[in-house]
Amino acid sequence: MANAWVLPDAVDTDVILPGRYLNITDPAELASHALEGLDPELAKKIKKGDFILAGRNFGCGSSREQAPVALKALGVQCVIAESFARIFYRNALNIGLLVLETKDNINELISSGDEVELSGDRKELRNLTKDTKLRLIPLPEFMARIVDAGGIVPYLKKES
Repeated sequence: MANAWVLPDAVDTDVILPGRYLNITDPAELASHALEGLDPELAKKIKKGDFILAGRNFGCGSSREQAPVALKALGVQCVIAESFARIFYRNALNIGLLVLETKDNINELISSGDEVELSGDRKELRNLTKDTKLRLIPLPEFMARIVDAGGIVPYLKKES
């Protein structure tokens, strides 16, 4: 089982990874600063396999690829949001971080700390704590293959 971490609307890339860390190239060190703009201790609380859930426009702001890299290196299994900033969404897919959207109101169905589980077909997130389900919009097949390969570079190497 994994824990849910519910974040607000409009979490921007400066909050996901503050700009003062952009000169870091080690993903593990980036991970230690993930979400520091929201809570300086949050990266220590998130465990490998946990889920980040957010409202609308997750990843807005600058186009820094380090933001999804930090989340992936932190061990986040998936980021689920009501909507994503397009550049964050594409950067996440390119590095193999699973990102899924929902039309459901996350705050009505899931709270931080709830135990959650992603269905095998990635069409719902089951909240085991509250016995609710969040309906997810599945990725198009070609995007799912990119994520499953570990990102665009491994995908292209595999396909060539």
